[in-house]
Amino acid sequence: MATKNGNATALTVLSPIKNAVMGETSCADITRERCLSLPIHEKSPLARVPNTYLARLFVLDDVYYESLPASDCVFNFSDITSFFSDSARKKALPRKDHLKSKYLVFSSNFYGDLDAYLAGLWKNWSYIDLSGNQRDVRHIWEYCVAFDRVTDISSFIDYIKRCQLDASLFFNGSTDDSLQEQLKSLYLKQEFTRFAIEHQGKNAAEIQQDFKTFIQRVQPENLSSPTWPPGKSAP
Repeated sequence: MATKNGNATALTVLSPIKNAVMGETSCADITRERCLSLPIHEKSPLARVPNTYLARLFVLDDVYYESLPASDCVFNFSDITSFFSDSARKKALPRKDHLKSKYLVFSSNFYGDLDAYLAGLWKNWSYIDLSGNQRDVRHIWEYCVAFDRVTDISSFIDYIKRCQLDASLFFNGSTDDSLQEQLKSLYLKQEFTRFAIEHQGKNAAEIQQDFKTFIQRVQPENLSSPTWPPGKSAP
């Protein structure tokens, strides 16, 4: 099913960037630099957004494709067209299209409802930039067309939906559980692996006693804490 796969949702957003210059730098290059300078891992602003499985931001400059088929063992298409004039060959080839604008692309897989996720994105996106300034989500979308009309959660949700594309071949690469459950599972996996390694060669009585202490410490039924931090990479 497009966009949804179980409890997971795919979000693909293409927001046109203004064809303008600020000082001596294009709005697209400013947006690109802001994306590239975002903190990563636990400090990423996306780690603060509830139920984000994975996400990325980038600037799409144009679309590209190979206009001629690749060679094979029988013939080369370009060899055949070389018998014709340039004008005839150009008419025979597909028309080459270009984007009228550069786009800020936001791609995300998350757990749950779209409106709730976008509200969480608006409220929780926060990071410190290279100049030491506190930034929210508006800093990334600032130079996108019509984003100056976005003033609150409701207008932000409406704006993102207007820029949204359908994900017709969405595949959820994780389990169908909430992010909180998946982070807890990852934490338990790492901790239990460490426990097993540390207890190699110990007698059964000692392992049993230590395992009871282990269960009390990791609290398997408590999803909130202790758990694996969002955005943290595995050791």
